[in-house]
Amino acid sequence: MSAPPGTDWRPVLAPAIVRRHDPVRDADLLLLPERVGVLRGSAAAVVGLCDGTREVGDIVAELTERFPGAPVATEVPAFLHRLREEGWLR
Repeated sequence: MSAPPGTDWRPVLAPAIVRRHDPVRDADLLLLPERVGVLRGSAAAVVGLCDGTREVGDIVAELTERFPGAPVATEVPAFLHRLREEGWLR
């Protein structure tokens, strides 16, 4: 496993990924060929900010405002790094 990228990384969904809302599950999904990821909890809010314009630090700052007291500064960068390693983000 490689080290997480710095906070200047601007995460964006990989080109093959499509984000959709499933009204039956009332959940956001990430669709890949032959694979589906279900975004649970605040994961949809995190991924929703990954538009390629915001750096990780900006995403953390915005989520810290939305979710005061949550461990955003440690959990969000690690979560984004895992998604990148899985091929969901670039």
